[in-house]
Parts: sequence; structure tokens; C-alpha cells
Amino acid sequence: MGMRIVTLDMTNFPELLTRREFDKNLDPSKLASTWPASTALGHHLRVVLSRLRQCIKATLLAAHKELVTTLRPDYHFSKHSFMMSKHSGSAKTGLRNAWKRLSPGQLNIAIQLFSLISIFFEGYDQGVMGGVNAAPDYVRVVNIGQYPSGTVTNQTKQGGIISIYYLGALVGCFLGGWAADRIGRINGLSVKATSLFWAPQISLLSSIVRRYPGGRVPGASGIGDQERGLFCAAIFALIGGALQAATQSATFILLARTLTGIGTGALTGITPVLIAEMSRAEHRGGFLGYVFIANYLGISVAYWLSFGLAFVDNGLSAVRWRFLLAFQCFPAIILLCGIRLLPDSPRYLASVGRYEEAKEVLEHVRGSDGEEVQREYKEICAVSQEAKRTSPAEFAKVLRGLDNSLAPHLGRRAWLCIWLQMMASWTGITAVTAYSPVLLSRAGYSAIKQNGLAGGLNTIGIVGTIISAQIVDRLGRRKCLIWGAFGLFVVNLVAAALYEASRGNAALATSIAPAAVTMLFLFNLIYASTWGTVAFLIPTEIFPPEMRAQGNGFGVSGWALGVGWTVLINPIMFAHLESRTYFLFAGLNLLWVPIIFFFYPETKDRGLESIDAMFNSPTPFYRDMEKAYAAGADVLAVRGMQHAEMKSAMQSYDE
Repeated sequence: MGMRIVTLDMTNFPELLTRREFDKNLDPSKLASTWPASTALGHHLRVVLSRLRQCIKATLLAAHKELVTTLRPDYHFSKHSFMMSKHSGSAKTGLRNAWKRLSPGQLNIAIQLFSLISIFFEGYDQGVMGGVNAAPDYVRVVNIGQYPSGTVTNQTKQGGIISIYYLGALVGCFLGGWAADRIGRINGLSVKATSLFWAPQISLLSSIVRRYPGGRVPGASGIGDQERGLFCAAIFALIGGALQAATQSATFILLARTLTGIGTGALTGITPVLIAEMSRAEHRGGFLGYVFIANYLGISVAYWLSFGLAFVDNGLSAVRWRFLLAFQCFPAIILLCGIRLLPDSPRYLASVGRYEEAKEVLEHVRGSDGEEVQREYKEICAVSQEAKRTSPAEFAKVLRGLDNSLAPHLGRRAWLCIWLQMMASWTGITAVTAYSPVLLSRAGYSAIKQNGLAGGLNTIGIVGTIISAQIVDRLGRRKCLIWGAFGLFVVNLVAAALYEASRGNAALATSIAPAAVTMLFLFNLIYASTWGTVAFLIPTEIFPPEMRAQGNGFGVSGWALGVGWTVLINPIMFAHLESRTYFLFAGLNLLWVPIIFFFYPETKDRGLESIDAMFNSPTPFYRDMEKAYAAGADVLAVRGMQHAEMKSAMQSYDE
């Protein structure tokens, strides 16, 4: 059955859009055609899908209203007819300023809450394919194995379906990062969420770009730019999730996972930057650590849902995997509905010359306007006055080390981020996350115990992330990475030895199984406590403000390449090397220790503006970076920005 794409003609940006026209183009019966009507799904599945369609339609209407009133705040939709008419924009302003009614504590909680939802989506989609791959009906639909046994016979095709998601993430992290540096962190997230959500909005946005190539929409000057970044990211995530749930062939799901990957790449690229820029230097790692609890929470929810759905029709029902894939739409919907209530990062606002707004947000989120906050604001302004706009083409120049116009040694920073995430992917985490049911089956556990233990295996990651939030700002980034890599080396080595012993003596498999499973739990605990957070933290700290989100894109691209690569070849490695693959992971973790020791900087307790001084070092070695930091850590002194010279940038403080 084909897929009907519903579009609206937005070319001329119509002044009138009635509910009748909306219903004509978004008729539920037409949307229903996107779902398989096989009687094998059963009546209960059709009820679930029908309600999901209603939910999507309602959210599409809300998304359209939000986008149009954002781009044209001088119009609004009437309550009954959705007709747009001119108004003062006070209601819209009230929505954008809702954060001002929150206390500093409440605002910080709100920022972390929506960041949690954003990262939850990434974690859920990362873990969901483990349960999907175990569903016999899915194996049949995408033609990668046997039915009803569910045995996968085409591991390469299976790995390709999983890993193409990371190709989309690779594209999304750069596009989302560029958008977030141009239009803001919040806006970048919301656009990626919304584009997944509603394809016709892409048509609308393209018409706006054609009409207003300078990027300014009449009447929209007060819109929070950063809000569009997160909003866009959530759209892509939503559309991709819905399409995955409607999968009818391998080609279908390849396209759907690519779209989802674009949204996830943008979400993962922008969210850590937002947290880093909103946090104090002494709590930056801890705040991001708490947010990344959602990563393991998403993985755990995916596994526990898979465990419960495995009992429906003895695991043969299409509900088992279609509901798993459809569930990821809900966090995207929540993100779409609430992300626009948050303020933009003060560092982004200052980078585009909106100093008064930057001061207001910084004071509100810090809860004071004392001397420490005033100095932080001065440093932000001092750095932002030299900010320059970048283009997507900068990525290639930076990687080749050809562009140092914004800050010194941008290429070195980019490769540090890429290799950090590549190393994290090759610790063995993807094997534990995506293929834990296979590993547990080789340890001698039944299918039910496999799913239950796989869920527990990822739930322990939540505990590890909480530990990370407590230690990353105390021990520092380097110690967490070095000791984490050494711990993972030991765990992989022991696990490999245990599995090897069971290979040589099958009678020992049952007695060795608990010890082997313990090693898997320890692996996840150690990884989540160290690499799981720090690998996403460092890329948000070492780039200048005007390209911080783009710079973090290098880290996310390393994550996408590393995870996509390992997920693609994990089935092949385990098919040929079996459990001996753990010896390979053990050796790689030992190799990471000297690499971190010699080449990676320490950013603990250091302001985002002062970290730039490290990269004045002529060599890439940690020792020389520390010397450079000692010489240039005082941002105001180095840049010659005395208080009297900054009147134009900080009128509020001078007054």
C-alpha cells in the first residue's frame, strides 16, 4: 500500500486559512491510508492507530497556528474558524515572556525538564531497535529473516536499517547547529521537532525564505530566535517516528529512520549547548549529567515496553513493534507544545547584539545581579563583540584547518570532538545497548529473561548518570574519561574471558552466566558514570559562542559516525568472532587512556569565555594548553575590555 503525502499550498502565504480547508487537506480518512489495514493487526490496533491519528491531526493544527503566528505576529486565529486577523500581538508576547513569571529555581527546572524530554527522544530511538529486531512480524515485513521464528538471516541489511538513522543524525547535527547559531538554540530545537511533525510547514518555510531572503519576517522581530532551533528539531523527530510506525518495507523504514535521524541529530546537537550556556561554570557538568539521565531513561522505557509487548499474541503481533516505533512521537509532541515557553541562551542573545535581553535572562536564571553575575555578563559581552556570522561551508574549512578567523585552532577543536565520540562508540557501548538480547541468549537465558535483563541492563545506566552528575565537576573531565576507559578495559577483559570459558566447555555456560551478566551491568554503570556524559559535555565547552552549536555538531557527527559504524558491523563481528569481540573492545579502551592523557583539555570550573585561551597553544598537548590558559584566562584583561569602554554594550549596568 502506498503512502499518501498531504500538502498545503503555502506559496503565496495566504491571509486566510479556514478550518474547512484544513479538514479538506488533513482528512482523517486520507491520513488513515498511511497505515496498514491488515486484519492481523486486530481491532485493538486499529483503535490505537485511530486515536493516534486524531492526536497527530490536533497537534498539526496547533503547530500550524504556532508557526504562522510566530512568523506573522500581527495575525491570529479566531477560536472557531481559525481565520487570521490583525491584533496587537500582546497575547503572543505574553506567551514568549511566560518564563519571566517563574522564579530562578523554577526556570532552571523548566529548562532541564524540556532538555530531558529532548534527550529522552534520542535515548528511546537509540534503544528501540533492539526490541523491534526481536519481533518476528517486523523481520517478515522488512524481509531480513524467517517468520514466525524471527531468526535474522541478513545481518548486513539489519545493521544497515539501524545505522542509516545515524547518517540522518550526521546531517541533522550540522544543519541544526548552523540553525541554532543563526536563529537560536530554542528555535533550532523546535524547528527540528516540528519538521518531523508537519511536512507542509517545510513548504511554508521555503516560501518565507523566498520572500524574505534576509531572514527577517515583517512583524516578527521580537520572536525568540533560539526557540526556532529546538522547535524545528522536534518536527523532524515527530514525522520520522510516525513514518517508522507505518513501515511497509525495508525501503520505507530506511527513509523514515533517515528523517528521524535528522531530527535526533539536531536535538542532540543543540540541547547540550543550551544547558552549557545556561549553567554556572562550577555546575555545568552536573547539570548536563542530570539531563542525560533521560538518555538511559529513554533506552530503558524502550526495553521495558518491548518486554511487555512481547506477550501480545505470543510475540507475533505487529503491535509489538509498530507501537514501539509510534511511541517516540509523544515526547516530540510535548517538546513542540512547551519549548517555546523558554528564554534563549544569554550567550546567543549577546552574540547577535541583544545585550539587554541577554542581561535579563542571565540575571533571572542566576537569581541575582551581584558582582559575580555582573562579571560573567561583562565577559560574555567582551567575547560577543567580536562575533562573526558563519555559513554551513565553514564546517569543511574548519576540518581542514583552513579557517581560524573566529578563534585559533578551530580544526584542532573539531577533531578533538569527533575522535572523543568515536572513541566512546568503540568502548563497546553499542554492542551492549543494541545487542544485549543476543549476548544474554548466548549466556544461556530464556527469551523472557533476556528481555527482562536487557531492560534492567539499561536501567542501571540511570544510576550511572546520576553518579556522573555528582563527580564530573569534582574530579574533572580528564579523570572521568581516563579512569572510565581503564574500568571498561577491565570489564571487557573479564567478560571476554568468561564467555571464552563457556565456549570451551558448554557445561559451564549456566554457572558462568550470572558472572557474565554482572560484567554487562558493570560496563553500563561505568560507561554512564564517565564517558556517557563527558563525551557530550566537552564539545559544548571548547568552541566560541558564535559557532558553539555548530561546533558541537562535530561532536554529534563523531557520535553518529562512531555509533553508526559500530552498529553496522556489530552483527558481522559477533557472527564471526562471537564473544571474542570483547577482547577487541578491551584493547581499544586501554588505547584510549594515553590519548586522553596527552591531548584532551580540562574544562572543570572554567568559564566558557576563558576556555578559548587554551587553544592559543601552538601544540595540541595538554601540558601546553594549560600554560596557554594560565596566560590568557582573564578574558577582560586580555581583550582590554574595561568597564568604561563597554558603555555601548552594557547600558543597563552603566545606568
